[in-house]
Amino acid sequence: MSSSKQGLIGVLFLLGGITLGCNAQQVTAPPALVVLPTHQAVQAPPAPMSGRSLLWVALQPLLGQGTTSTHSAPSLRLVSAGREPLMLRDARGEVHRAPVITLSWRLVQLEQPLQLARQVAGPFASFESAEQVASKWRQEGVEAVVAHPNDWEVWVSQGVRPLQGVDIRLWQDTVTSAVQPVIEEEKGGSTLVGPVQIEAPQGLSWKGGVYSGPFQLQVNAYGSWTLVEQVPLERYLEGVVPHEIGAGAPPAALAAQTVLARTWALANSHRFALDGYHLCSDTQCQVYSDPRQASFGVRQAIASTAGKVLSWKQKPINAVYHASNGGVMAAGSEAWAMDPVPYLRAELDGSLGWADRFSLPLNQSSVVRLLLDDDGAYGKGHPRFRWSRVLRADQLQQSLSAMVPSLSSLPKQLTVLERGSSGRVLALEIRGADNQPPVVLRLDGIRRHLRQLPSTLFVVQSVGGGVWKFSGGGFGHGAGLSQAGAVDLARRGWTTEQILSHYYPGTTYGPLPELKKAL
Repeated sequence: MSSSKQGLIGVLFLLGGITLGCNAQQVTAPPALVVLPTHQAVQAPPAPMSGRSLLWVALQPLLGQGTTSTHSAPSLRLVSAGREPLMLRDARGEVHRAPVITLSWRLVQLEQPLQLARQVAGPFASFESAEQVASKWRQEGVEAVVAHPNDWEVWVSQGVRPLQGVDIRLWQDTVTSAVQPVIEEEKGGSTLVGPVQIEAPQGLSWKGGVYSGPFQLQVNAYGSWTLVEQVPLERYLEGVVPHEIGAGAPPAALAAQTVLARTWALANSHRFALDGYHLCSDTQCQVYSDPRQASFGVRQAIASTAGKVLSWKQKPINAVYHASNGGVMAAGSEAWAMDPVPYLRAELDGSLGWADRFSLPLNQSSVVRLLLDDDGAYGKGHPRFRWSRVLRADQLQQSLSAMVPSLSSLPKQLTVLERGSSGRVLALEIRGADNQPPVVLRLDGIRRHLRQLPSTLFVVQSVGGGVWKFSGGGFGHGAGLSQAGAVDLARRGWTTEQILSHYYPGTTYGPLPELKKAL
């Protein structure tokens, strides 16, 4: 069931009776369970491969959030990048033109209150982990949606049977008012009806950059608003690639990053469907900013790979990448709670000499040896190829406070419970007082709560006095392409296709038929 259909679910009653004979009393069936929508319905964006290949990218989400009857959330200020005025048109056809447009927010009472109820699983450290839980529910025929009101969550209707091992909490509310944008003008304020179309003939000046648009201001599933740019896929890459690998990377590495950014965008275009757009512009997606910053080399990489993606079984792959893998690639299931895929697997990342010195799976002792070595590893020039961090008990307690608010005692013991084939920590146990249950961090939850750690490829030892030393390698989740490794391989003369085949074995490099039609 789509989110738009779900939002139209009303109160369902089973009416009628059962006749048991001429002398029998009529028995009326009891009303069925009231089924309430889990969220405010938002129309899903068009598929990015249909018609022109456009991505709807959120420049700013959650606008208007926190508005009350006496207080407006921070205003939205839209500025033309040139002399031509901006043109704003709301859903009623009301048009406003000005070089600078300021929107404030107000609460408007609904004609009919909207009752919402849901079971919430999460928060999760990533979309990938949330999607895995949602997929399990869907396999049971349950409509489960991934939401991102602040953290990643999974929402299902009340009455749905919980999944084993997944904690849920109940949430219910009656919405009686809605946040609406108000355009501020000399003659007074005028309340707008969304969606609001915004055109900027000479571009929109936004956060130090210039964006071409067109733009749309639209409501999301939480009752706040999002400023969205509708951007062609290839222009989107101009705003992504320089911030992911660096414009100074060798051409083959730049081209490889471009292919991955294109593939990732298409494969993840459902990520924010609940809120009516495809992708965000921050680190929860791919960092997207002013496309004008793209260098000649970046534009050349985009042109030379136009329309090309990495695919598996004729679908774009989950093209995850990271800064440095520390000399060993991670399987996808070592980074997130996801089903294994053959192109994201644990492999040593280095020369034959490097690979000959170690064998997978890496245990505690072999991880220690690997972290003391770098001879022959690809990408070893990265500043976090090897790293160490020292954490005190009070720092750990503070880092865990969001996860375990009731954690009253300082941590006393840290234990690695499980490692993956690449040697990465899959489960880290943290114990406090004897009468308190231990905290176990798993997969991406480790770095989500212990943000001081650049990766999960580490060993940890107590140095006494409630202090622990973490010695590790790499920066990021470790799955897929290592940007440092790709730069290293490109400088060694590897081609773009060789680099991609190395980090995503078994995938196909080239255009997809449906993408050809869209471009």
